[in-house]
Amino acid sequence: MNRDGTRGGGRTLAAVDPAPAEAGSRAALRQWFHGEHGVAPIVVGLALVWVVLAAIEPDFLSAENLVNLTLQSVPVGVIALGVVLVLLVGQIDLSVGSVSGLAAAIVAVGTVTAGWPFAVGVLVALACGLAVGLVYGVLSTRLGLPSFVITLAGLLFFAGVQLRVLGPLGSINLPFESWFVRAIQQGFLEPGVAWALVAVWILAYLGMQVWVRERRRRADLSCVPWSQIALRTGALALVLAAAVGYLSTARGVGYSVVLFVVLVIVADVALRRTRWGRSVRAVGSDRRAALLSGVAVHRTVISCFMACSTLAALGGILAAGRLGAANQGTGGADTYLTAIAAAVIGGTSLFGGRGSAWSALLGVLVIQSVANGLTLLDLDQATRFMVTGAVLLGAIIVDMLVRRRRQEA
Repeated sequence: MNRDGTRGGGRTLAAVDPAPAEAGSRAALRQWFHGEHGVAPIVVGLALVWVVLAAIEPDFLSAENLVNLTLQSVPVGVIALGVVLVLLVGQIDLSVGSVSGLAAAIVAVGTVTAGWPFAVGVLVALACGLAVGLVYGVLSTRLGLPSFVITLAGLLFFAGVQLRVLGPLGSINLPFESWFVRAIQQGFLEPGVAWALVAVWILAYLGMQVWVRERRRRADLSCVPWSQIALRTGALALVLAAAVGYLSTARGVGYSVVLFVVLVIVADVALRRTRWGRSVRAVGSDRRAALLSGVAVHRTVISCFMACSTLAALGGILAAGRLGAANQGTGGADTYLTAIAAAVIGGTSLFGGRGSAWSALLGVLVIQSVANGLTLLDLDQATRFMVTGAVLLGAIIVDMLVRRRRQEA
């Protein structure tokens, strides 16, 4: 320690430099708009879609319609969450629709025709999804086959298996009295329970931020300012309170919606706070560099394929519960397109390494909002496909621009 209060010629210890806090705020703002997990463009786009649809059809923003919107978003959203994981490692799965349809068929045939307990039907369907992902992962990593070709073949194969499982009837109705159908169609949280979950979520989010900040402070690393933590927590509390309060004026928050949000939170924590999540991003960003760094590339890719197919199966099961039936149209041709579009529109890069679990939630809200609004306007499916395609094209253009900007930086 020198007489002037410096250490080894360094800066004065007593000096207070406000730059880190200001730089941290500016960095957070850049991350919000342009960063790897930037969600501002998606949120702005979703708000714009809602404003336009509400101006054309005021019933769009009614509490009852938004409850329907959330319920409609769940099956495709769960499938899109799996697609996000596969895209993060630079792969793709075109068969998620067929796998979801096959899972729905297995549950319906097993529980209605074969007389299985419902839990057994669900476990068999999920096991099939897990096995499909394992096969894809092994073929992709061990034999070097392109995932596009593998999963395209899987799309056709499992669509045929679905038809074979359903048999000549082609459609099987699930008992309306079953607890599963009732839970999916008519299960909603009590207002007190919903508000309790909101409080738990906010406190957990605040606690996680404080814990991360303290860890970085002890390690003498730059820390997020307290003002930024307060702003983030306040924004989350405002959004959750507004959503739960408004939906509660109708039927409320559905059980399936809670399940979807929990899955997104679990996937988000796994991607950001675990070694597996760091491996996923490393593989997607630069596969060779990840391999040279000691990352288990093959196991990481296989695990993402397995998670994707399992979530696709779960999405198919939830779709069967939502419709109260499994038929030849379950997991139809537009399901995988919608799921992939939701993942990309939500901010997940087609080239790997960039995106988050929240991409599935935000993307599916955009997709389903467009579909729901066009349905209220009594427009045909052709218009829905054209509008969705235009939105997807815009998302891909944004993805390319962001990728080019990162390469030039």
